[in-house]
Amino acid sequence: MEKPRSLVRIVVPVVAAALGAGVGLAFFVAALLRPPDLPVDTNPVPLAGHNLCASVAVYFRTDAEMRTAADTFHDDPKARRVFVQTKAEAFARFKDVFKDQPELLQATQPDALPASVSLLAVPGTDLDAWARELHARITNADQVQVNDLNAAAAQLKVTAPPPKCPREGEY
Repeated sequence: MEKPRSLVRIVVPVVAAALGAGVGLAFFVAALLRPPDLPVDTNPVPLAGHNLCASVAVYFRTDAEMRTAADTFHDDPKARRVFVQTKAEAFARFKDVFKDQPELLQATQPDALPASVSLLAVPGTDLDAWARELHARITNADQVQVNDLNAAAAQLKVTAPPPKCPREGEY
């Protein structure tokens, strides 16, 4: 009877040590594979040159309203990047996008396009819920809109979907 007891005294600590080492190794590997935190910079910068694929856009009638709103996102824990576009910049972009449609360009006045703040969120933010929150908070906004290309492509079941949006929210 002494032999089984001594075997148990050896096997139980060895199994416990192996399990502990396995759990420790799993945590170490998970820490190595975890993507790094994305930088947060809520200083408003021009939208020009950025191709956003997962954002919340807030539209305003005037540039002044847009600038005032853009400055309020410094303390928003959900905001990771803040991009602004004046009415003139929106019209310049509109002219570039529709340069092959002169009748549309002639029918559109520069003042017809809104100023906007486009927001990239920190990872894990529910864009739809955040948009509803912003709509309630920013009462002078004309519109608050979620722009999520992956969700739109899935909903429309497009045959040639856009490239998957990276976690940064822009291509």
